[in-house]
Amino acid sequence: MLNLFVGTYITLFFLLTPFFVVSSFLSLTSEMDSRRRRRVAFRTIITVILMTLILYLFGSKIFVVLGITIDSFRIGGGTLLFLSAVALVKGNAEQRQVAEGEDVAIVPLALPITVGPGTTAALLVLGAEVAGEYGHSMRSQLTAIGAMLAAVLTVCAMIWASAVMDRFIPQRIMGILSKLTGLILASLSAQLIFTGIRNFMK
Repeated sequence: MLNLFVGTYITLFFLLTPFFVVSSFLSLTSEMDSRRRRRVAFRTIITVILMTLILYLFGSKIFVVLGITIDSFRIGGGTLLFLSAVALVKGNAEQRQVAEGEDVAIVPLALPITVGPGTTAALLVLGAEVAGEYGHSMRSQLTAIGAMLAAVLTVCAMIWASAVMDRFIPQRIMGILSKLTGLILASLSAQLIFTGIRNFMK
């Protein structure tokens, strides 16, 4: 179960693209005071936690309802994740300016910046893989959910502390870290695609 916890934690941490999220948060809230920034951060955190839990717990049900195999979703989801990774590496991942008075906590910070299409697909596959490898045992499910929450809370802590990070970490460093995250995401997406193709070939 330790391997399940560590593997799920590391995978989800990079799927959530934490450095790009922090950079986007700082950009979108640059004109806000510290109190309003904290409110936006809190709403973003709650939304991300709810979305990741829903996608993980009910992902396998979606496969059954739509008649989609997990391997076809691996290929499709891996492709989306790869496109997100390329955008991060090239430094042109979507960021937009916020209009005055606009609430950015849910859209675009939580969706699609933190939990984007690639992350959504990967979470659905992750839930199905854990159920397939470990069964629907309560212990494995609680271990995976605990790892997910730990990863989400780590990213959320980074968002919460981003005002301090903004003063100490240059924007160029955040850009480099985002590109490194993109490289790791590219590797994860390649693994998803190759696993799906290999299983189809069998």
